[in-house]
Amino acid sequence: MTQKMKRVCVYLGSNPGFDPAYAEATKALAKELAAREIGLVFGGSNIGLMGLIANTCLEAGGEVIGVIPELLVGKEVAHTGLTEQHVVSSMHERKQLMADLSDGFIALPGGIGTLEEFFEVLTWNQLGYHAKPCGLLDVKGYYTCLAEHMDRMVLNGFLVQEHRGMVLNDADPGGLLDQFETYDPPQVDKWIDKKKGL
Repeated sequence: MTQKMKRVCVYLGSNPGFDPAYAEATKALAKELAAREIGLVFGGSNIGLMGLIANTCLEAGGEVIGVIPELLVGKEVAHTGLTEQHVVSSMHERKQLMADLSDGFIALPGGIGTLEEFFEVLTWNQLGYHAKPCGLLDVKGYYTCLAEHMDRMVLNGFLVQEHRGMVLNDADPGGLLDQFETYDPPQVDKWIDKKKGL
């Protein structure tokens, strides 16, 4: 990318996970974003790794923008000390606003919601709706099996190698953000062979 990133969206668990390494990586990414003056966009919660990344980034002097649906505000999980907190009506609106506010997307360890949100913006990238970098912060090999499965998609003709290469991967927050800064989106058709039908 030739343009400096202003904000990065981070998807991560609303649970802390069992391994302390997840929390350490979360804090390291938060501090790296703040040091680079890159704002954080996240799901607006004050619990789990989500609350940890927000608090660490704020303590380091960073900008933190949350986007949370009304339903979750009602369950008293909304963070109340952010730079900005956007309350929206639905998950669809939440994901769209998070994407619109961000210049790139990172998935830290998390559950189903983390994967769903990451793969949605990755699909938008594949289809040409945006050209922003998408990356996995692979803490202690958490995403190794996922990376292997994407390789299997290529081998079985469901994903082109250029789009597989759009998923940046690093165990180090600084290394991953360095990849974001130099990201060059591929210009390639999604379909393996349009002429072949069923």
